[in-house]
Amino acid sequence: MSATDRAGPATDRRTGTDRTRVAAYAVCRDDQGRVLLCHIAPSVGIGGDVWTLPGGGLDFGESPDVAVLRELTEETGYVGELDGLISVSDRVFHDVDGADRLHAIRILYRVRIVGGELRDEPEGSTDTCRWLRPKEARKLRLGELARYALDLVRAESAH
Repeated sequence: MSATDRAGPATDRRTGTDRTRVAAYAVCRDDQGRVLLCHIAPSVGIGGDVWTLPGGGLDFGESPDVAVLRELTEETGYVGELDGLISVSDRVFHDVDGADRLHAIRILYRVRIVGGELRDEPEGSTDTCRWLRPKEARKLRLGELARYALDLVRAESAH
């Protein structure tokens, strides 16, 4: 008996109703304590004026540590260097991108900027990025992941 036969069609992974997305994100701070955030482009369709961390989904076969640096460069123009794993978290979203459920696995890395120049992402998932003081950033409409990262940054700064 297959897992589908036991569980029934509602949990059949082949129906396309459930999706898992693994993504890696960069938490970058400068010497002034500012955090690098990206504004989600309206074309992404999440609605509203939302800011998040630079990062995104892994390509098939790509390791998270490579993906986070690739995404950082794509979205911001910066070249980064890993400075450690901060957190791995997950969340289930409902009715996203044609899926009934999306299981988002998010890997957060501390990343140090070592080169490049800040620029906007041409025709991408974000349309601008900037360095913001955490207090300033909290006044913006932040995505849940960006708020979580700012809490982690605050906790790290306290130690």
